[in-house]
Amino acid sequence: MDHQIDGIYQGFLRQAQTHPEKPLFHLPEGRTLTYSQVLQTSRRIATKLIGDGVVPGDRVAAQVEKSPEAIALYLATLQVGGVYLPLNTAYTGAEMDYFMSDAAPRVLVCDPSQTAAHVQRGKDGIVVETLGAGGEGTLLAAEQEHTEVAQLRASDPGAILYTSGTTGRSKGAVLTQGNLAANCASLIQSWEYTEADVLIHALPIFHIHGLFVAVNMTLVSGASMIWLPKFDPDAVLESMPRATVLMGVPTFYTRLLSSQQLSAEACAGMRLFVSGSAPLLASDHEAFEARTGHAILERYGMTETGMNTSNPYRDGPRRPGTVGHPLPGVQVRIVDRESQASLPQGEVGIIEVRGDNVFAGYWNMPEKTAEEFREDGFFITGDLGVIDEQGYLSIVGRDKDLVISGGFNIYPKEVEGLIDEHPGVFESAVIGVPHPDLGEGLVAVVVPTGDDAPEETAILQALAGELARFKQPRAVRFVDALPRNVMGKVQKAQLRKQYTELFSS
Repeated sequence: MDHQIDGIYQGFLRQAQTHPEKPLFHLPEGRTLTYSQVLQTSRRIATKLIGDGVVPGDRVAAQVEKSPEAIALYLATLQVGGVYLPLNTAYTGAEMDYFMSDAAPRVLVCDPSQTAAHVQRGKDGIVVETLGAGGEGTLLAAEQEHTEVAQLRASDPGAILYTSGTTGRSKGAVLTQGNLAANCASLIQSWEYTEADVLIHALPIFHIHGLFVAVNMTLVSGASMIWLPKFDPDAVLESMPRATVLMGVPTFYTRLLSSQQLSAEACAGMRLFVSGSAPLLASDHEAFEARTGHAILERYGMTETGMNTSNPYRDGPRRPGTVGHPLPGVQVRIVDRESQASLPQGEVGIIEVRGDNVFAGYWNMPEKTAEEFREDGFFITGDLGVIDEQGYLSIVGRDKDLVISGGFNIYPKEVEGLIDEHPGVFESAVIGVPHPDLGEGLVAVVVPTGDDAPEETAILQALAGELARFKQPRAVRFVDALPRNVMGKVQKAQLRKQYTELFSS
């Protein structure tokens, strides 16, 4: 099978023409939508977009609930050569103002309940269309099907995704038609994804994982999806006998593990469990394998690059705590933070990547884009990692989360790993906050498992035997939960802000 694809839309169109009656969506109430039905819906939406004045290169923004029609909108945008801009449904008015002025879309599709909030946007020359979770709204008003497909180059933009922006303004990463196609082909090959697969889709669809990994792979390979509005452990377990693959974030697996129904029998028909978007605890990896017989496949990607590395599907172990090897067509290197020299195996440094998956740059930010690339085309991820002697990459943390205390570099993940092993600890986040003497002092923010939180002194004593003095936290604080974004990433910037005065008195 040839894994080169000329574009996500072209791949979908080929599948819709080859097996029009095949179900693409299995919906909760037992309904199915076939490839042919989704093609017809997307062509009607394409008519609407053309009528709204969309020409190749125009942005089409979508802030809509998860629905099959939202995927048809994505396909229609690609068909007419538009640039798809999915936006988190949780964004508020002020955030939307920024995205609308920055991306200047031709069309904004919103939920019918939000029309009043977006009336002003119509005055700004943006056409406002509506689409509800049940397919209601103005977007599907056209009867005619637009069948012409825009002729585009691989270098033409296909989507803009705004980074979750843990610091400063959110940046719009421009992903080209070629980026989307290359990354999709690489994953289909690596994970042996075929038309025989049935994916449980319980992710949101406004980011890389839910849209460009899960949906793109399914559309292009001719597979089917069990389409769940959100993650619900019971609904996922109920779907498993009819499914082959689950793609999730770590919290999916934590919550499945807390269900009595999770067992080897429940997963008997499944062939692959994928985890990404945030680090999976090694203990969860081990517990899941013990319960089900399945080793979760962890991979590493980011908004700007799609997927970069993956644990092996078949040739070799899936190692807990690692994100595997570079995907086909992707190069990964580790460089020194200061000198930028390439580092040997076993040394921690900044992860840099190069390949057809790497984005074209940040929308309207040429200086920022230039800063993030090396002269030889490698993209500076801002993640810290280490490659071991088997060639497996492990992520140590974000460069900006690195703590420099008394002149020593401390990688929070090492300290977190030891704290997480302590009895009574569910999880932890280690941060650096201003310290009058050390520059930064280490704080461990700990979520206890039950009601009886371990004592601060017990945790510090346990660490004393394991870590050099400079890596030991100066304080422990207990909280009910760590702040997370929608993808499950811990928001350390928020924690640093919260505890910034801790040592100043």
